[in-house]
Amino acid sequence: MNLEHLVAVYGSLKRGHFNHDLLNGAEFVGEDWLFEFTLYDLGPFPAVKRHPSEGVLVEIYRVTNQQLHRLDQLEGFDSEAPHKSFYLRVEVESSYGPVWVYEYNREVEPERLIGTGNWDLT
Repeated sequence: MNLEHLVAVYGSLKRGHFNHDLLNGAEFVGEDWLFEFTLYDLGPFPAVKRHPSEGVLVEIYRVTNQQLHRLDQLEGFDSEAPHKSFYLRVEVESSYGPVWVYEYNREVEPERLIGTGNWDLT
């Protein structure tokens, strides 16, 4: 069982945002751009959908199993019934190796697209 995971965050979990406290104790690994996702503004938080884009800016953290479980709860991910989850936890390649990303599991309106790929600039 893997005791550490790399997680890529793009919204309210990033430094300076309201859910960043959930990453207390996690190791900041670095920033990266993920090109297999498109970023959308859902109002109080963003979402990504798997669709190629100019890139989504993410922060990557090394987290424990316990921290990953807390992130799953925040994102509404249920490994027992992923099709019912609010977000899916999917693994993709980054410059730092495989990372978990929370992908929105609902439809999004195309006009909500964040073309910069950076939620901080919205």
